[in-house]
Amino acid sequence: MLKKNFISLFLSLILVAISQPAHSQSQPAERQFFQIKVYHFDNISQQERTDQFLNTAYLPALHRAGIKQVGVFKPVEQDTAALRTYVLIPFSSLDKFEALAATLQNDSQFSSDGQEYLEATYDHPPYNRIKSILLKSFKDAPTLMESTLPAPKTKRIYELRSYESPTEALNINKVDMFNAGGEIDIFNRLDFNSIFYGNVLVGDAMPNLMYMTSFKDMASRDKHWDQFGSDAQWEQLSSMEKYQNNVSHADIHLLHATSYSDI
Repeated sequence: MLKKNFISLFLSLILVAISQPAHSQSQPAERQFFQIKVYHFDNISQQERTDQFLNTAYLPALHRAGIKQVGVFKPVEQDTAALRTYVLIPFSSLDKFEALAATLQNDSQFSSDGQEYLEATYDHPPYNRIKSILLKSFKDAPTLMESTLPAPKTKRIYELRSYESPTEALNINKVDMFNAGGEIDIFNRLDFNSIFYGNVLVGDAMPNLMYMTSFKDMASRDKHWDQFGSDAQWEQLSSMEKYQNNVSHADIHLLHATSYSDI
């Protein structure tokens, strides 16, 4: 009887184990949130002061807060009438995003390292304005990715694209085109060295999605897009009736990483 009960218990434990979901590396990663801060400057002096702050105070403070991969970029062709710096920050949750301001406020080293910037006077500001965009990563690209290119970061071309849609429903449709439709798969197969894909939750050009790819140089960038445009899978996907008219406007920003960027 004891032997029979033991066998029954053993079989029951096996059945329970089989029925439990496997917790392994094959599980999908948690989807991150991304903030893109776009600094607008009136002159080079402002941009240089902000560079100093980002390099010596802001990024080190983010690293201490557990945010290890922060991207800082500038346009390949700087327009002196519209100077900009782009900062890309990944967050593991919205709670982490919301808590960052308090974390920085309580960081005495950050206050000391960034004093000149943080205590700037109203008549000598380090920027004209800051635009902030909050995104949630795509299901099929849940986390920030690092470029595997051998070229130095400052020499690479980082391409930030924004696709606006005519309606919220068509924005959802375009996001689905990237995920279920396989547009991300095409980028991966053609080695676009993607950095992130995200749908905008809060921004000034909604509804829209944004993504970033990277290339060795401009010639490589142009070659990759030529290959994409003539790719058979893309031609089939872009001709599908269900994915028509889901982009009404596109903005393309060609960027270089700064020397102190993590990405």
